Amino acid sequence: MSIWKTKPLSVLLDEASESEKGLKRTLSSRSLVALGVGAIIGAGLFSLTGIAAAEHAGPAVTLSFILAAVGCAFAGLCYAEFASMIPVAGSAYTYSYATMGEFMAWIIGWDLVLEYALGAATVGVSWSRYLLELLNKYGIHLPHEFICSPWETLKLSDGTIVEGGIINVPAIFIVSMLSLLLIRGTKESASLNNFLVVVKVAVVVIFIVLGWSFIDTANYTPYIPENTGVFGEFGWSGIAAGAGTVFFAFIGFDAVSTAAQEAKDPQKGMPIGILGSLIICTLLYVLFAHVMTGLVNYKEFAGDAKPAATAFAKTGYDFLQTGLIVAILAGYTSVMLVMLMGQSRVFYTMSKDGLLPPFFSSIHAKFRTPWKTNLFFLVFVSIFAGLVPVSDLGHMVSIGTLLAFVLVCIGVMVMRKKMPDAPRSFRTPLVPFVPIAGIIICLALMYSLPNESWIRLVVWMALGVAIYFLYGKKNSKLNNTEN
Repeated sequence: MSIWKTKPLSVLLDEASESEKGLKRTLSSRSLVALGVGAIIGAGLFSLTGIAAAEHAGPAVTLSFILAAVGCAFAGLCYAEFASMIPVAGSAYTYSYATMGEFMAWIIGWDLVLEYALGAATVGVSWSRYLLELLNKYGIHLPHEFICSPWETLKLSDGTIVEGGIINVPAIFIVSMLSLLLIRGTKESASLNNFLVVVKVAVVVIFIVLGWSFIDTANYTPYIPENTGVFGEFGWSGIAAGAGTVFFAFIGFDAVSTAAQEAKDPQKGMPIGILGSLIICTLLYVLFAHVMTGLVNYKEFAGDAKPAATAFAKTGYDFLQTGLIVAILAGYTSVMLVMLMGQSRVFYTMSKDGLLPPFFSSIHAKFRTPWKTNLFFLVFVSIFAGLVPVSDLGHMVSIGTLLAFVLVCIGVMVMRKKMPDAPRSFRTPLVPFVPIAGIIICLALMYSLPNESWIRLVVWMALGVAIYFLYGKKNSKLNNTEN
């Protein structure tokens, strides 16, 4: 019994071919692109752009977006090759199982909880903040005890300070509703996601088009502010630091790969979904950032939690203020939908492999979805969304995602060496340059995160290792043929 035993590619492909007995193939290439766009466009575009401009890059935050996109593209190219080779639910977990062995697969599967489950919790908290803003516009005020966690201080738009509540009920509400929708079915969830993607992309495009004519070119001077003498504070180092900030705006494109077993044509659809969504979002991000820093001097975004709204005010189109909040709510909703779906598919696959109890791979007789897993994460994510401060959640999501990217980049190089002749409808170009570049960039961004993030990562991983040796290793179907 070896913890480094890999799962044969032939077995993975056989599992994919048996999908009619499990998950339904309902997602087209267009739906997969929409899934990726839905996962990516959210908090990053509407909040991090101003922070990166004010603290690091100035108007050159557009270059920060491009630099971050290049780093994501390296990882995305590696994801696309794996997704076309191994069209099975599970994302980086499945890819690691085929290349680096069971133990590393468990590590990455456990790590993905940080990206998907806690990512959904993080966005749920932000969703609740914008819902409060929308309700306040119409004179609706929820009890302070039920709008934030006990360890948060919340400042409302009317200036009211809430020094810790009891629980964040709006965040729990949206997580619960989306989890129940996912139980209903992937096709129904994808249809809602497609609608939400159209709404938020339309508002982003409207902002770009209407805001363009109000740009004051004086705000672009200097385009790259002179460095203050401190690394990361403007200048070229500031652009790099800005890329580290806005990188988190790209988190989510890899969630497309978790739906491989539900794609109609995964060999074609996976690369299109992953790279297509990344390209579309990069273009929108750069244009959005260009207009936003043209409407308002970058210095005015310092400490501004809603920089997009500040920029909207300069256009004179007051109706867009409410429209912006509605678009953000739509954007956050689709992000949570994709994150919750991705998390349930990862645990579904781990359970099918015997590393988690059969509970997590139970398929609903009518809806053909892993409904018990959805219910489990309804509770798990709700606890974090309702009780944990958003800042603590955010850093855990970031470091978990970057670790996943690193392992996928390593996996491509391993697979090229071990199985050079395996069928690949999409091949990552310039191997080993592309995966090595992805590894270096992701490790550099991990290094830039606070020490607390590393401590939480180590604690979370230690818990995961304990569960693997107490349960997963003993019940592994790969290592225990009698199972």
